[in-house]
Amino acid sequence: MSRPVTLFTGQWADLPFREVARMAADWGYDGLEIACWGDHLDVWRAAEDPAYLQSRKDILAEYGLGVWAISNHLKGQAVCDDPIDARHRAIVSDRVWGDGDPEGVRQRAAEEMKHTARAAAGLGVRTVVGFTGSAVWKYVAMFPPVGQEVIDAGYQDFADRWNPILDVFDAEGVRFALEVHPSEIAYDYWSTVRTLEAIGHREAFGLNWDPSHMVWQDIDPAGFLLDFRDRIYHVDCKDTKRNTGDGRNGRLGSHLAWGDPRRGWDFVSTGRGDVPWEKCFRVLNHIGYDGPVSIEWEDAGMDRLRGAPESLAYVRDRLFDPPSASFDAAFSTPR
Repeated sequence: MSRPVTLFTGQWADLPFREVARMAADWGYDGLEIACWGDHLDVWRAAEDPAYLQSRKDILAEYGLGVWAISNHLKGQAVCDDPIDARHRAIVSDRVWGDGDPEGVRQRAAEEMKHTARAAAGLGVRTVVGFTGSAVWKYVAMFPPVGQEVIDAGYQDFADRWNPILDVFDAEGVRFALEVHPSEIAYDYWSTVRTLEAIGHREAFGLNWDPSHMVWQDIDPAGFLLDFRDRIYHVDCKDTKRNTGDGRNGRLGSHLAWGDPRRGWDFVSTGRGDVPWEKCFRVLNHIGYDGPVSIEWEDAGMDRLRGAPESLAYVRDRLFDPPSASFDAAFSTPR
């Protein structure tokens, strides 16, 4: 099986794509999960310039790297979000933002996600990782009281906006893997069930398993793999450390900045948090996942130039293949 270990480039998009490729190769990564921002991958340019995708392939080949997935979290977020505001202006391109009219932003973000499927196909990649946004995340506290019809309308809005996008994914032979994450239409077990139901369990839509978002919600990340085994289209390795033992630090973060020691939890370099990695890797073997394992490095308290190679070493040490035969097969004696 020997799954490739890749580096997600989203946290490195301030650097040129070539520089990130060089560093990843020097550290020993097998490839990159390419972010569709910075200068790493421009899917509009890919749609307009036939030579552009070849330039990305040439850089990967120069450094001996593969690509099994690309990611477009930022534009996917704008497809369903309500409100659309200054937060989105900071993460979407001028082309998607346009005049800032919220519905126009959503429509242009949807077009970018369609181009993302086409770019993935052009790169020979089968999986796009990303976010969906959500019209109902703002109601997570359910107060002032929210009627069930409002929540129902939010899931219908998701289906109405994403089904046409997924039609393009189907046409291109590409799958979308939603990173289950607070602020998305699916953020825990039950909201994931509801999301899959909303789009009729169509094959083009699956999940990116990132356990860091589950740990602080008290969701068992290994159990999630078992529950949604047929929808695990991609795996990201990111870690979370809980810090709620003193009775002050809440799980919702208290509007404190990343890295503030008063937070109830924080993202940390892979292997330094509370994700039960070995248990999860054993479950990945059990469910037959053979795709890439991508390190999404985030740690407000550590330099990334240390964290990225350290995380790679940690994951490689624990990411073993399943056995080729049962250990007790040797007990049988030929007759």
